[in-house]
Amino acid sequence: MSVTDAPRYLRKDSPPHLTTLILLASITALAMNVFLPSLPSMAEHFDAPYRLVQLSVAVFLATNGILQLFVGPLADKFGRRPVILWGLGIFCLATVGCLFAPNIGIFLFFRSMQATAAVAMVLSRAVVRDMHSADRAASVLGYVVMGMSVVPMIAPALGGVLDEAFGWQSTFWLLLGFGVLVFLIVLFDLGETGTPSSLTLVGQFREYPELLTSPRFWGYCMASTFASGAFFAFLGGAPYVASNVFGMSAAEFGYFTGAPAIGYFLGNWLTGLYAARAGVNRMILLGTLATMAGLGLSLILNYSGISGPYVFFGFMATVGLGNGLVLPSGTSGMLSVRPHLAGTASGLGGAIMILGGAMMSALAGVMLTPGSGEIPLIWLMFLTTCAAFLAILVVLWRERQLAR
Repeated sequence: MSVTDAPRYLRKDSPPHLTTLILLASITALAMNVFLPSLPSMAEHFDAPYRLVQLSVAVFLATNGILQLFVGPLADKFGRRPVILWGLGIFCLATVGCLFAPNIGIFLFFRSMQATAAVAMVLSRAVVRDMHSADRAASVLGYVVMGMSVVPMIAPALGGVLDEAFGWQSTFWLLLGFGVLVFLIVLFDLGETGTPSSLTLVGQFREYPELLTSPRFWGYCMASTFASGAFFAFLGGAPYVASNVFGMSAAEFGYFTGAPAIGYFLGNWLTGLYAARAGVNRMILLGTLATMAGLGLSLILNYSGISGPYVFFGFMATVGLGNGLVLPSGTSGMLSVRPHLAGTASGLGGAIMILGGAMMSALAGVMLTPGSGEIPLIWLMFLTTCAAFLAILVVLWRERQLAR
């Protein structure tokens, strides 16, 4: 289909509507965020240690990352549409399994299966890249993710309210309803945007070395991985900080979690406005610098004896801002290094990002111990952002080499 055609809602023979792309990008964010305030009550329900229940974040991310290694080649071989529909269908079935799990082990198994929602996030990016040039794709992705970023703004607060009113299962009923809704919208609105490859599936996997030997791909990938790693560390450690350091309720934590989401919304809005003119490299550079500045100030205030939920969560807004500037541009950069491998690049890059995020989330859980306070978590986020800054410098260095 032609990108110049006007989208007609619920028509597969026209480009997908912007809202469809936003919903696709949103389902993974909802699955990652809405249940976070319920972690303490889930630990009580399953009579399990908090750290074991907290693995529901890490196993989701780890499985998500592994799946993304296969999503790209499958989508390049068979098309975007069928892979998205299969992934969403399995997500809905897994959510039912989470609702009726009799113990924490079975819950974690079905929680890992929920990670098939990864296909929606990965392939929504590939759909955008199918239809636009690199800088324009970054701009469109900025608007898509700006719309999606409303979800992490409201999801934890909504999850906290649902948990206190109806129990932790209510958040998973919400996920089930949302998953069914997105499945139906995709079924009727999303046509095929990719051109299925003539290569066999094995041949698709053989394309990985072409990406893995590209310094620019690695630079964009690592910049995105470390930038998002700071946010995933927040997801893994913030529930502990909120409940054990600040003594906050589930609902209070949900409200404060809106701070990084507001920053994320702003960052994506700025990306949508300026990425096509400023270029992806400059947007990534600005995003990493903004996050480093915010977390650096947070550390200075904490070591000066000025701390508390407003300081901790307030500066998390800069993490969201940086992610909003870095991730759409980093993703567009990854997909543009080898445009004919856009689906494969989206899957491989997404896998590396999510697996890195799973490691950061698990590491945050290990570093936070009784009496440690929030400082170890802030340091972890600051150092990963510094690594993202170094990664984009590698891209700039490589592009200067190529220009010669």
